[in-house]
Amino acid sequence: MKLYNTLARKKEEFIPANGNNVSMYVCGITAYDLCHIGHARSSVVFDVLFRYLRFKGYDVTFIRNFTDIDDKIIKRANEVGKDTKEIAEQFIGEFYVDMDKLAVLRADVEPKCTEHIAEMIALTTRLIEKGNAYSTLSGDVYFKVRSFEGYGKLSGRNIDELESGARVRPGDEKLDPLDFALWKNAKPDEPSWESPWGMGRPGWHLECSAMSEKYAPLPLDIHGGGQDLAFPHHENEIAQSEADTGKPFANYWVHNGFVQINSEKMSKSIGNFFTIRDILDKFLPETLRYFLLTMHYRSPLDFSFDALEEAEKGIKRIYSALAQADVELTKSKWKKSPFPEELITELAEIEKHWNEAMEDDMNTAGALGHVFSAIRLAGRVSEDKNLRKSEGGRDLFTRIKADMAAWGTVLGIFECDPVEFLTELRDNRAARAGIDPAKVQGLLDARKEARANKDFEKSDAIRDELAAMNVEVKDTPTGATWDVQ
Repeated sequence: MKLYNTLARKKEEFIPANGNNVSMYVCGITAYDLCHIGHARSSVVFDVLFRYLRFKGYDVTFIRNFTDIDDKIIKRANEVGKDTKEIAEQFIGEFYVDMDKLAVLRADVEPKCTEHIAEMIALTTRLIEKGNAYSTLSGDVYFKVRSFEGYGKLSGRNIDELESGARVRPGDEKLDPLDFALWKNAKPDEPSWESPWGMGRPGWHLECSAMSEKYAPLPLDIHGGGQDLAFPHHENEIAQSEADTGKPFANYWVHNGFVQINSEKMSKSIGNFFTIRDILDKFLPETLRYFLLTMHYRSPLDFSFDALEEAEKGIKRIYSALAQADVELTKSKWKKSPFPEELITELAEIEKHWNEAMEDDMNTAGALGHVFSAIRLAGRVSEDKNLRKSEGGRDLFTRIKADMAAWGTVLGIFECDPVEFLTELRDNRAARAGIDPAKVQGLLDARKEARANKDFEKSDAIRDELAAMNVEVKDTPTGATWDVQ
């Protein structure tokens, strides 16, 4: 398996530091608001990586933190008249609601900043003792960026170029404008903890270094997060952790690409900001998850509702194929007739290519392409009455179903009952189109009764009424079905 390592700026073979055991730390949310589409992408990307590593047989320890004290949390708490703990707990709970809908698995360890103050104070103390940090008269503690020789190696930033745009603000006690806060002196009416430097609270970058070391041996195998975290957050984590331990903080740095909205940067100020709930008000969670996997995780992802509708068509095709395979497999009699060996070979090649796509830097877009190759193969067999009735056809359908189950476990999609999902999808599309499923079903029942009474004029009139509602009716041996045109 190869992963793109931001630190090396290339794809590298993934070799865990400790045999079959893999440690993966991913930066989680700052809990002050509902999660948006960017959070959804990062969470799904690293959920798939977690799933795939387990699928390959690794024993994975997945750590994902919650930042539960921060300037944004304090600001939100003051705005609504609540304390910061209440705000953080509220939005951690909302995070779980959203992620459960998106089939994002819980991490093995989910530490919170405020529960690890002692570890952060201890790390800060060690950095001061080593000469990598200093305290000020007001009680702030800063990391001395120039004391760490490798600063900038993750993001490719040159320290001299950083200095040219940096300034020390009036009243700031930094020795160097590049230095960053490890500990912040308490301001009036802010949450604070006792420390050797007075009452205060940790800086944002400090928590991940302190918590990752507590729950996994360093170096971590994988440290992940959004591309926006590479600098300065992850760069600062490297500096403080490696200055403390003298060894690498993480061996593989994995970052997912940005999300754009209709080719523009997402921003509340221009009105193109979408929370996960904004999207799930219109589309099924699995449609959103599938959409997020249609682009390679490192590439920019352009979100639009039109793109979601295209994704919806794709997920519908998959579930329709699975439903058809189930129909074929319910047959009780199978013919012992010749079955083309090249079809078995073709499926084996599809399986091989699916694995190759996932092995090549977790290329979910490529893997989904091979899912559709398997579906098309099943469709070709289903359309040939001799093949679909043969024992070879049964075996092929069974194998494709098993493949889809295994692939779905990794990707976190198409794990629902096909008929139930297609019904839910149809009703979701109907709701977006302003169609009442109960009214449609009432008209279908009336049409069925008219046909039974041989009142074909009434039957045709009902069908025309449904067509005017953009409802497509299909008559099958088991009765009429309907869908949104």
